[in-house]
Amino acid sequence: MSKEKDAKDKAGDAKPKSKKKLIIMLVAIVVALGGGGAAGYIMFGPKKVEAEPPPEPGIVVPLEAITVNLAEGHYLKVKISLQATAEVHEELDGSKALDLAVDLFSNRSAAELSSNEERNRAKKELKEKLEEAYEGEVMDVYFTLFVIQ
Repeated sequence: MSKEKDAKDKAGDAKPKSKKKLIIMLVAIVVALGGGGAAGYIMFGPKKVEAEPPPEPGIVVPLEAITVNLAEGHYLKVKISLQATAEVHEELDGSKALDLAVDLFSNRSAAELSSNEERNRAKKELKEKLEEAYEGEVMDVYFTLFVIQ
């Protein structure tokens, strides 16, 4: 019997050692994977995108005043100026800007354009359209005359 008891003791000792080894191996694997994942994220993760600096302002090009038909028999007389970027070395043709302004303001109601909020919203919309139409050569637009009758 003593041989059987010694064999059982040896078998009993083998299980706890193998569980400890298994736990140690699992912990080592988890740590290695975590470290590898962190290293991969640092090396290949999202990069900081530096904000593109705003363009340098260039000349301001004043355009002729235009009169636009509003809804309900009202009129808008508007004069705009274009703020060009510093990269622009020639006079901007204002035809596109005036055409966009006519399209933007035509048939709007006088009440709609009377509030500062709506006028600023329309200015922002015009600016976006001008930036696209002039392919980045225009960076801002100014209303130098805005009269509703």
